[in-house]
Amino acid sequence: MPRPNHHSPALPGAVPGELPGQIVLVLQGGGALGSYQAGVYQALQEAGIEPDWIIGTSIGAINASLIAGNEPQHRLERLHAFWSRVQHEPQGSFQGSFLGLDRRWSQWSTLTQGIPGFFIPNPLAHAGDAFPLGANRAGYYSTAPLEHTLAELVNFDLINQGRPRLTVGAAHVRTSRMRYFDTRDGRLDVRHIMASGALPPAFPPVRIDGELYWDGGILSNTPSEAVFDDDPRRDSVIFSVHLWNPVGPEPTTMADVLNRHKDVQYSSRIASQIARLQQTHRLRHVINELASRLPESERSNPEVRELLGYGCQTRMHVVQLLAPQLDHDDHTKDIDFSQAGIRRRWEAGYAHTNAVLARKPWEGQFDPLSGVILHEAKDLGTLAAE
Repeated sequence: MPRPNHHSPALPGAVPGELPGQIVLVLQGGGALGSYQAGVYQALQEAGIEPDWIIGTSIGAINASLIAGNEPQHRLERLHAFWSRVQHEPQGSFQGSFLGLDRRWSQWSTLTQGIPGFFIPNPLAHAGDAFPLGANRAGYYSTAPLEHTLAELVNFDLINQGRPRLTVGAAHVRTSRMRYFDTRDGRLDVRHIMASGALPPAFPPVRIDGELYWDGGILSNTPSEAVFDDDPRRDSVIFSVHLWNPVGPEPTTMADVLNRHKDVQYSSRIASQIARLQQTHRLRHVINELASRLPESERSNPEVRELLGYGCQTRMHVVQLLAPQLDHDDHTKDIDFSQAGIRRRWEAGYAHTNAVLARKPWEGQFDPLSGVILHEAKDLGTLAAE
Protein backbone atom coordinates (compact mmCIF):
# COMPACT_ATOMS: atom_id res chain seq x y z
CA MET A 1 0.00 0.00 0.00
CA PRO A 2 1.24 3.56 -0.59
CA ARG A 3 3.09 4.91 2.42
CA PRO A 4 2.38 8.31 4.02
CA ASN A 5 4.08 11.17 2.19
CA HIS A 6 3.50 14.49 3.87
CA HIS A 7 5.37 16.34 1.13
CA SER A 8 3.52 14.95 -1.91
CA PRO A 9 2.67 17.73 -4.37
CA ALA A 10 -1.02 18.43 -4.77
CA LEU A 11 -2.63 17.46 -8.04
CA PRO A 12 -3.00 20.47 -10.37
CA GLY A 13 -6.25 22.25 -9.62
CA ALA A 14 -7.28 19.78 -6.90
CA VAL A 15 -7.25 22.13 -3.92
CA PRO A 16 -9.99 22.74 -1.36
CA GLY A 17 -10.62 26.32 -2.49
CA GLU A 18 -11.66 25.15 -5.93
CA LEU A 19 -14.21 22.59 -4.79
CA PRO A 20 -17.74 24.06 -4.82
CA GLY A 21 -18.76 23.75 -1.18
CA GLN A 22 -17.92 21.91 2.01
CA ILE A 23 -16.01 18.65 1.58
CA VAL A 24 -17.84 15.64 3.04
CA LEU A 25 -16.41 12.14 3.29
CA VAL A 26 -19.03 9.37 3.66
CA LEU A 27 -17.62 5.97 4.66
CA GLN A 28 -19.68 2.80 4.34
CA GLY A 29 -19.44 -0.29 6.54
CA GLY A 30 -17.75 -3.45 5.29
CA GLY A 31 -15.17 -4.91 7.66
CA ALA A 32 -11.85 -5.68 6.00
CA LEU A 33 -13.02 -3.96 2.82
CA GLY A 34 -12.53 -0.70 4.71
CA SER A 35 -8.83 -0.58 3.82
CA TYR A 36 -10.07 0.83 0.48
CA GLN A 37 -11.29 3.89 2.40
CA ALA A 38 -7.81 4.47 3.82
CA GLY A 39 -6.45 4.62 0.28
CA VAL A 40 -9.17 7.10 -0.67
CA TYR A 41 -8.21 9.36 2.20
CA GLN A 42 -4.50 9.16 1.37
CA ALA A 43 -5.17 10.35 -2.19
CA LEU A 44 -7.35 13.20 -0.92
CA GLN A 45 -4.73 14.35 1.57
CA GLU A 46 -1.92 14.23 -0.98
CA ALA A 47 -4.10 16.38 -3.25
CA GLY A 48 -4.43 18.96 -0.49
CA ILE A 49 -8.05 18.04 0.28
CA GLU A 50 -9.10 17.59 3.90
CA PRO A 51 -12.74 16.86 4.77
CA ASP A 52 -14.85 19.39 6.66
CA TRP A 53 -17.20 16.63 7.74
CA ILE A 54 -16.78 12.85 7.98
CA ILE A 55 -19.75 10.49 8.30
CA GLY A 56 -19.18 6.81 8.93
CA THR A 57 -20.86 3.55 9.78
CA SER A 58 -19.19 0.41 11.14
CA ILE A 59 -15.63 0.16 9.75
CA GLY A 60 -16.34 3.54 8.18
CA ALA A 61 -16.86 4.97 11.66
CA ILE A 62 -13.55 3.47 12.79
CA ASN A 63 -11.66 4.97 9.84
CA ALA A 64 -13.50 8.26 10.39
CA SER A 65 -12.41 8.36 14.03
CA LEU A 66 -8.79 7.70 13.05
CA ILE A 67 -8.92 10.68 10.68
CA ALA A 68 -10.87 13.10 12.85
CA GLY A 69 -9.06 12.01 16.02
CA ASN A 70 -5.59 12.97 14.83
CA GLU A 71 -3.86 16.08 13.51
CA PRO A 72 -3.59 16.08 9.69
CA GLN A 73 0.14 15.29 9.72
CA HIS A 74 -0.49 12.13 11.78
CA ARG A 75 -3.67 10.80 10.17
CA LEU A 76 -2.08 8.51 7.60
CA GLU A 77 0.33 7.15 10.19
CA ARG A 78 -2.58 6.20 12.43
CA LEU A 79 -4.52 4.63 9.56
CA HIS A 80 -1.45 2.54 8.72
CA ALA A 81 -1.03 1.65 12.39
CA PHE A 82 -4.62 0.43 12.68
CA TRP A 83 -4.61 -1.61 9.47
CA SER A 84 -1.23 -3.13 10.35
CA ARG A 85 -2.54 -4.05 13.78
CA VAL A 86 -5.61 -5.88 12.44
CA GLN A 87 -3.68 -7.63 9.69
CA HIS A 88 -4.01 -11.37 10.18
CA GLU A 89 -1.92 -14.15 8.67
CA PRO A 90 -2.85 -17.53 10.24
CA GLN A 91 -0.14 -19.82 11.46
CA GLY A 92 0.51 -22.91 9.37
CA SER A 93 -1.28 -21.60 6.27
CA PHE A 94 -1.22 -23.66 3.10
CA GLN A 95 1.19 -22.75 0.37
CA GLY A 96 -0.35 -22.04 -3.01
CA SER A 97 -4.04 -21.99 -3.72
CA PHE A 98 -4.93 -25.62 -4.36
CA LEU A 99 -8.73 -25.83 -4.17
CA GLY A 100 -8.62 -22.49 -2.37
CA LEU A 101 -7.35 -24.18 0.80
CA ASP A 102 -5.17 -21.20 1.73
CA ARG A 103 -8.15 -18.83 1.67
CA ARG A 104 -10.37 -21.31 3.51
CA TRP A 105 -7.73 -21.79 6.20
CA SER A 106 -7.43 -18.03 6.63
CA GLN A 107 -11.20 -17.66 6.96
CA TRP A 108 -11.43 -20.50 9.46
CA SER A 109 -8.58 -19.02 11.47
CA THR A 110 -10.35 -15.65 11.65
CA LEU A 111 -13.61 -17.23 12.74
CA THR A 112 -11.98 -19.36 15.43
CA GLN A 113 -9.22 -17.05 16.67
CA GLY A 114 -10.50 -13.56 15.89
CA ILE A 115 -8.41 -10.63 14.70
CA PRO A 116 -5.57 -9.11 16.76
CA GLY A 117 -6.43 -5.65 18.00
CA PHE A 118 -10.05 -6.08 16.90
CA PHE A 119 -12.03 -8.98 18.33
CA ILE A 120 -11.59 -12.30 20.11
CA PRO A 121 -13.97 -15.26 20.52
CA ASN A 122 -16.51 -15.26 23.33
CA PRO A 123 -16.59 -18.95 24.40
CA LEU A 124 -19.75 -18.54 26.50
CA ALA A 125 -21.71 -17.62 23.37
CA HIS A 126 -21.51 -21.31 22.42
CA ALA A 127 -22.96 -22.50 25.71
CA GLY A 128 -26.42 -22.60 24.16
CA ASP A 129 -28.82 -20.16 22.53
CA ALA A 130 -30.62 -19.58 25.83
CA PHE A 131 -27.51 -19.13 27.97
CA PRO A 132 -27.82 -15.83 29.90
CA LEU A 133 -24.85 -13.86 28.56
CA GLY A 134 -26.20 -10.46 29.54
CA ALA A 135 -26.97 -7.68 27.08
CA ASN A 136 -23.43 -6.28 27.04
CA ARG A 137 -21.89 -9.68 26.18
CA ALA A 138 -24.47 -11.05 23.78
CA GLY A 139 -22.24 -11.70 20.79
CA TYR A 140 -20.03 -14.47 19.44
CA TYR A 141 -16.98 -12.25 19.92
CA SER A 142 -15.71 -9.65 22.36
CA THR A 143 -14.57 -6.32 20.91
CA ALA A 144 -12.53 -5.38 23.98
CA PRO A 145 -9.31 -5.44 21.85
CA LEU A 146 -10.83 -2.83 19.51
CA GLU A 147 -11.60 -0.57 22.45
CA HIS A 148 -7.94 -0.69 23.52
CA THR A 149 -6.78 -0.09 19.93
CA LEU A 150 -8.98 2.98 19.51
CA ALA A 151 -7.94 4.32 22.91
CA GLU A 152 -4.32 4.22 21.74
CA LEU A 153 -4.79 5.59 18.23
CA VAL A 154 -7.61 8.14 18.57
CA ASN A 155 -7.60 11.44 20.46
CA PHE A 156 -11.23 11.99 21.45
CA ASP A 157 -10.52 15.43 22.89
CA LEU A 158 -9.41 16.42 19.39
CA ILE A 159 -12.50 14.80 17.85
CA ASN A 160 -14.76 16.84 20.08
CA GLN A 161 -13.27 20.09 18.85
CA GLY A 162 -15.39 19.39 15.76
CA ARG A 163 -12.75 20.11 13.09
CA PRO A 164 -13.56 18.10 11.09
CA ARG A 165 -17.11 17.43 12.18
CA LEU A 166 -17.68 13.73 12.86
CA THR A 167 -20.95 11.82 12.61
CA VAL A 168 -21.35 8.08 13.22
CA GLY A 169 -24.49 6.01 12.72
CA ALA A 170 -25.83 3.30 15.04
CA ALA A 171 -29.05 1.29 15.24
CA HIS A 172 -31.15 1.71 18.39
CA VAL A 173 -31.85 -1.87 19.48
CA ARG A 174 -35.23 -1.29 21.16
CA THR A 175 -36.84 0.86 18.45
CA SER A 176 -35.03 -0.17 15.24
CA ARG A 177 -34.35 3.51 14.56
CA MET A 178 -31.16 4.98 13.16
CA ARG A 179 -29.31 7.31 15.52
CA TYR A 180 -26.60 9.66 14.33
CA PHE A 181 -24.12 10.73 17.00
CA ASP A 182 -22.64 14.06 15.93
CA THR A 183 -19.87 16.20 17.41
CA ARG A 184 -21.95 19.25 16.50
CA ASP A 185 -24.60 18.14 18.98
CA GLY A 186 -22.57 16.57 21.80
CA ARG A 187 -19.41 14.81 22.89
CA LEU A 188 -18.39 11.50 21.33
CA ASP A 189 -16.19 8.88 22.95
CA VAL A 190 -15.00 5.38 22.17
CA ARG A 191 -18.47 3.92 22.91
CA HIS A 192 -20.01 5.73 19.96
CA ILE A 193 -17.45 4.31 17.53
CA MET A 194 -17.83 0.84 19.07
CA ALA A 195 -21.63 1.05 18.83
CA SER A 196 -21.48 1.97 15.15
CA GLY A 197 -19.47 -1.21 14.51
CA ALA A 198 -21.35 -3.61 16.80
CA LEU A 199 -22.63 -5.93 14.06
CA PRO A 200 -24.91 -8.67 15.44
CA PRO A 201 -24.74 -11.54 16.12
CA ALA A 202 -20.94 -11.39 15.91
CA PHE A 203 -20.50 -8.42 18.23
CA PRO A 204 -22.48 -7.42 21.33
CA PRO A 205 -24.39 -4.13 21.46
CA VAL A 206 -22.92 -1.08 23.18
CA ARG A 207 -24.79 0.84 25.85
CA ILE A 208 -24.89 4.63 25.62
CA ASP A 209 -26.95 6.74 28.03
CA GLY A 210 -28.78 3.62 29.18
CA GLU A 211 -29.73 2.41 25.69
CA LEU A 212 -28.25 -0.37 23.57
CA TYR A 213 -26.99 0.21 20.02
CA TRP A 214 -25.94 -2.10 17.20
CA ASP A 215 -24.04 -1.49 13.98
CA GLY A 216 -25.72 1.27 11.96
CA GLY A 217 -25.14 -0.71 8.77
CA ILE A 218 -28.10 -2.96 9.50
CA LEU A 219 -30.36 0.07 8.90
CA SER A 220 -28.34 2.36 6.62
CA ASN A 221 -24.94 1.18 5.51
CA THR A 222 -24.29 4.30 3.42
CA PRO A 223 -25.29 7.14 5.73
CA SER A 224 -25.56 9.86 3.08
CA GLU A 225 -28.94 11.00 4.36
CA ALA A 226 -27.18 12.72 7.25
CA VAL A 227 -25.82 15.25 4.74
CA PHE A 228 -29.07 15.83 2.89
CA ASP A 229 -31.13 16.13 6.08
CA ASP A 230 -28.68 18.54 7.70
CA ASP A 231 -29.95 21.95 8.75
CA PRO A 232 -28.92 24.34 7.39
CA ARG A 233 -28.05 22.67 4.09
CA ARG A 234 -24.82 23.74 2.41
CA ASP A 235 -23.26 23.41 -1.02
CA SER A 236 -21.18 20.24 -0.81
CA VAL A 237 -18.85 17.90 -2.62
CA ILE A 238 -19.57 14.50 -1.09
CA PHE A 239 -17.03 11.72 -1.59
CA SER A 240 -19.23 8.68 -1.01
CA VAL A 241 -17.05 5.60 -0.57
CA HIS A 242 -18.82 2.32 -1.33
CA LEU A 243 -17.46 -1.07 -0.33
CA TRP A 244 -20.27 -3.29 -1.66
CA ASN A 245 -21.07 -3.45 -5.35
CA PRO A 246 -24.69 -2.57 -6.19
CA VAL A 247 -24.35 -4.13 -9.66
CA GLY A 248 -23.18 -7.67 -10.31
CA PRO A 249 -23.65 -10.74 -12.51
CA GLU A 250 -26.38 -13.32 -12.05
CA PRO A 251 -25.22 -15.99 -9.59
CA THR A 252 -24.82 -19.50 -10.96
CA THR A 253 -23.36 -21.29 -7.93
CA MET A 254 -24.16 -21.22 -4.23
CA ALA A 255 -20.89 -19.37 -3.67
CA ASP A 256 -22.08 -16.75 -6.15
CA VAL A 257 -25.44 -16.54 -4.37
CA LEU A 258 -23.85 -15.94 -0.96
CA ASN A 259 -21.50 -13.30 -2.37
CA ARG A 260 -24.15 -11.47 -4.38
CA HIS A 261 -26.63 -11.61 -1.49
CA LYS A 262 -24.17 -9.76 0.75
CA ASP A 263 -23.51 -7.10 -1.90
CA VAL A 264 -27.25 -6.55 -2.38
CA GLN A 265 -27.94 -6.52 1.35
CA TYR A 266 -25.43 -3.79 2.14
CA SER A 267 -25.66 -1.67 -1.02
CA SER A 268 -29.28 -2.01 -2.19
CA ARG A 269 -30.51 1.28 -0.67
CA ILE A 270 -28.04 3.48 -2.54
CA ALA A 271 -29.77 3.81 -5.91
CA SER A 272 -33.24 4.42 -4.50
CA GLN A 273 -31.90 6.80 -1.86
CA ILE A 274 -30.07 8.99 -4.38
CA ALA A 275 -33.08 9.00 -6.74
CA ARG A 276 -35.35 10.15 -3.93
CA LEU A 277 -32.93 12.86 -2.85
CA GLN A 278 -32.50 14.09 -6.41
CA GLN A 279 -36.27 14.40 -6.76
CA THR A 280 -36.66 16.15 -3.40
CA HIS A 281 -33.92 18.69 -4.03
CA ARG A 282 -35.15 19.36 -7.54
CA LEU A 283 -38.52 20.31 -6.05
CA ARG A 284 -36.72 22.63 -3.62
CA HIS A 285 -35.06 24.36 -6.55
CA VAL A 286 -38.41 24.55 -8.37
CA ILE A 287 -39.86 26.35 -5.35
CA ASN A 288 -37.05 28.91 -5.57
CA GLU A 289 -37.67 29.39 -9.28
CA LEU A 290 -41.37 29.94 -8.70
CA ALA A 291 -40.61 32.37 -5.89
CA SER A 292 -38.53 34.51 -8.24
CA ARG A 293 -41.60 34.94 -10.44
CA LEU A 294 -43.83 36.20 -7.64
CA PRO A 295 -44.31 39.93 -7.09
CA GLU A 296 -42.63 41.35 -3.99
CA SER A 297 -46.00 41.94 -2.37
CA GLU A 298 -46.74 38.20 -2.48
CA ARG A 299 -43.27 37.16 -1.29
CA SER A 300 -43.61 39.40 1.76
CA ASN A 301 -46.84 37.68 2.81
CA PRO A 302 -46.06 35.65 6.00
CA GLU A 303 -47.92 32.57 4.75
CA VAL A 304 -46.12 32.70 1.41
CA ARG A 305 -42.75 33.20 3.16
CA GLU A 306 -43.40 30.06 5.19
CA LEU A 307 -44.05 28.07 2.03
CA LEU A 308 -40.97 29.50 0.33
CA GLY A 309 -38.94 28.24 3.27
CA TYR A 310 -39.20 24.77 1.72
CA GLY A 311 -37.09 25.98 -1.17
CA CYS A 312 -33.33 25.56 -1.34
CA GLN A 313 -30.54 26.89 -3.53
CA THR A 314 -27.80 24.51 -2.46
CA ARG A 315 -26.10 22.10 -4.84
CA MET A 316 -24.56 18.83 -3.76
CA HIS A 317 -22.16 16.85 -5.93
CA VAL A 318 -22.07 13.18 -4.90
CA VAL A 319 -18.81 11.62 -6.11
CA GLN A 320 -19.10 7.84 -5.88
CA LEU A 321 -16.00 5.73 -5.28
CA LEU A 322 -16.48 1.96 -5.51
CA ALA A 323 -14.16 -0.70 -4.12
CA PRO A 324 -13.24 -3.35 -6.70
CA GLN A 325 -14.11 -7.01 -6.66
CA LEU A 326 -10.86 -8.93 -6.27
CA ASP A 327 -10.38 -12.21 -8.08
CA HIS A 328 -11.62 -15.09 -5.90
CA ASP A 329 -13.64 -12.76 -3.64
CA ASP A 330 -16.56 -14.53 -2.01
CA HIS A 331 -19.05 -13.83 0.78
CA THR A 332 -16.23 -13.85 3.33
CA LYS A 333 -14.37 -10.95 1.69
CA ASP A 334 -15.27 -8.65 4.59
CA ILE A 335 -13.15 -10.80 6.93
CA ASP A 336 -10.18 -10.93 4.55
CA PHE A 337 -7.67 -9.24 6.85
CA SER A 338 -4.71 -10.75 5.01
CA GLN A 339 -1.75 -8.53 4.23
CA ALA A 340 -2.35 -8.91 0.49
CA GLY A 341 -6.07 -8.14 0.75
CA ILE A 342 -5.54 -5.02 2.87
CA ARG A 343 -2.72 -3.75 0.69
CA ARG A 344 -4.48 -4.26 -2.62
CA ARG A 345 -7.73 -2.64 -1.52
CA TRP A 346 -5.81 0.31 -0.06
CA GLU A 347 -3.95 0.71 -3.35
CA ALA A 348 -7.22 0.52 -5.29
CA GLY A 349 -8.77 3.30 -3.20
CA TYR A 350 -5.68 5.43 -3.76
CA ALA A 351 -5.64 4.86 -7.53
CA HIS A 352 -9.40 5.31 -8.01
CA THR A 353 -9.45 8.56 -6.07
CA ASN A 354 -6.51 10.02 -7.98
CA ALA A 355 -8.31 9.18 -11.23
CA VAL A 356 -11.49 10.92 -10.04
CA LEU A 357 -9.60 14.00 -8.84
CA ALA A 358 -7.92 14.28 -12.23
CA ARG A 359 -11.37 14.30 -13.91
CA LYS A 360 -12.84 16.88 -11.47
CA PRO A 361 -16.43 15.84 -12.28
CA TRP A 362 -17.94 18.69 -10.23
CA GLU A 363 -16.76 21.18 -12.85
CA GLY A 364 -18.94 22.07 -15.86
CA GLN A 365 -22.46 23.14 -16.71
CA PHE A 366 -25.37 21.49 -14.90
CA ASP A 367 -29.15 21.77 -14.93
CA PRO A 368 -29.93 24.80 -12.71
CA LEU A 369 -32.84 22.86 -11.17
CA SER A 370 -30.60 19.96 -10.11
CA GLY A 371 -29.81 20.14 -6.42
CA VAL A 372 -28.13 16.69 -6.20
CA ILE A 373 -25.78 15.59 -8.97
CA LEU A 374 -24.49 12.03 -8.86
CA HIS A 375 -21.11 11.26 -10.42
CA GLU A 376 -21.13 7.48 -10.58
CA ALA A 377 -18.05 5.33 -10.25
CA LYS A 378 -16.50 4.40 -13.58
CA ASP A 379 -15.66 0.83 -14.40
CA LEU A 380 -12.05 0.71 -13.26
CA GLY A 381 -11.75 -3.02 -13.68
CA THR A 382 -11.29 -6.07 -11.48
CA LEU A 383 -7.97 -6.50 -9.72
CA ALA A 384 -6.30 -9.83 -10.26
CA ALA A 385 -5.30 -11.75 -7.18
CA GLU A 386 -1.66 -12.46 -6.61
